[in-house]
Amino acid sequence: MAIASRNIPPPDRVRVRRALLSVSDKTGLVDFARELAAHGVELVSTGGTARTLSQAGLAVRDVSDLTGFPEIMDGRVKTLHPGVHGGLLAIRDDGDHVSAMETHGIVAIDLAVINLYAFEEVSAAGSDYATTVENIDIGGPAMVRASAKNHAYVTTVVDPADYARILKELSANDGTTGLNLRKELAAKAFARTAVYDAAISAWFAGTLGIEQPQWRAFGGRLAGELRYGENPHQVAGFYRTGEPRPGVATARQLQGKQLSYNNINDTDAAYELVAEFDPAKSAAVVIVKHANPCGVATGATLVEAYRKALSCDPVSAFGGIVACNRELDAEAARAIVEVFTEVVIAPSVSAAAIEIFAAKKNLRLLIADGLPDPKAPGQTVRSVAGGLLVQSRDAGAVEATNLKVVTKREPSQAELDDLVFAFRVAKHVKSNAIVYARDGATVGVGAGQMSRVDSSRIAARKAEDATLAAGLPESMTKGSVVASDAFFPFADGLLSAVEAGATAVIQPGGSMRDDEVIAAADEHGIAMVFTGMRHFRH
Repeated sequence: MAIASRNIPPPDRVRVRRALLSVSDKTGLVDFARELAAHGVELVSTGGTARTLSQAGLAVRDVSDLTGFPEIMDGRVKTLHPGVHGGLLAIRDDGDHVSAMETHGIVAIDLAVINLYAFEEVSAAGSDYATTVENIDIGGPAMVRASAKNHAYVTTVVDPADYARILKELSANDGTTGLNLRKELAAKAFARTAVYDAAISAWFAGTLGIEQPQWRAFGGRLAGELRYGENPHQVAGFYRTGEPRPGVATARQLQGKQLSYNNINDTDAAYELVAEFDPAKSAAVVIVKHANPCGVATGATLVEAYRKALSCDPVSAFGGIVACNRELDAEAARAIVEVFTEVVIAPSVSAAAIEIFAAKKNLRLLIADGLPDPKAPGQTVRSVAGGLLVQSRDAGAVEATNLKVVTKREPSQAELDDLVFAFRVAKHVKSNAIVYARDGATVGVGAGQMSRVDSSRIAARKAEDATLAAGLPESMTKGSVVASDAFFPFADGLLSAVEAGATAVIQPGGSMRDDEVIAAADEHGIAMVFTGMRHFRH
């Protein structure tokens, strides 16, 4: 049942006479409070915030003076009191509210400066259960919501980045704030508590192993407004969720203009794929164009891996994204800048490589300070009309020991290595996906076709184009292996791979016509292994 409004029009300007400050993040706090005091604002504060201000020589009124009650239970109970919430929620132009304030000795609070316990950071750090629970803020969100609801009279500040804006407003308007500003800050305040509660609920669900909670919330903080979305007529922004997963969201950008929507999407795709390859075993390079890999390779060095990856599809690589699984050195940097590249991302970059990239002012260089764990649990979210599709991240991975040989001929060790490599790449190619590989490098990639046969043909054709570009005497798919992200429903897809020159196949298996496909492989002397795991990627 809705509560009826009293329909009292809000004032435009409200003088700030009293401020309540209760913050976990004390960035800029003392300077801000000192300026407030210079405007004649009385400072009321709690716990550690009050101590910080007092030590800076500022006059501070303890919140217990408003409540007539001391902080108890290790500070768990200090602001949950009518003396605080009455001062935040009172409608100053309502006679009944004013009378209640006078009767109970409640003073008005005009400015609420509150940020919350660092729950997101504590939970992301993997703190123990008790410590994480103790960092769930109760009084803070309650005060934020109370003051934001009463934005007709109260200015709510939840972000130290807004301190300068508040001071400018007070200086320019004789110590008052305007209604539009209070509305804007109230909206930001409610968004902040929503994100905070989303983090808490997600942590609880994860801790309890609840995969599909009855209510689900997602939240993030704006990292930046983007110039546009996938197309210039679309608006877009980039939000960080706080997930401690190295990648484009957490990376430091050393140079180049702002990343675009498509840059971010493609860089994420490239870095997630390159992380599939253990840097302790081999260097790996991924080149992505339009969210699909157009070249992937491993090698003894990054420059070797890059040149092998580039040879798969040098045309598509122009204007692409390059991801590396090791520190990017000068030799690899010199090779990369030979081709126009939009973004380069790596766990780290040597000083010499940074100097080489600096000559390419438009190239964005990102340092991620680590690789994401391809086997770590997580979630992906996609919007549909009226809802959200939420699933666990595809953390599946196959190893040579997991494969089932289903043909008369077993793959050689070299073929087996390439089969595992190709299937890891296929996991990151839009379905239907076909990947040809040889000697630890892709030689043809077919992505996103409605028919698996078409994907196979496209991959073979692109390999032929790359063969011509490299001046090789025969197609790069001759003697290669081929991976399919899902089973071959008919033998025609396999026969297309045979025609291209593939000698071994890796696929999930599970088709009603597996026997037919296996028979076709045996007829042509092809080795084939089943993974029992598919990797649809839409």
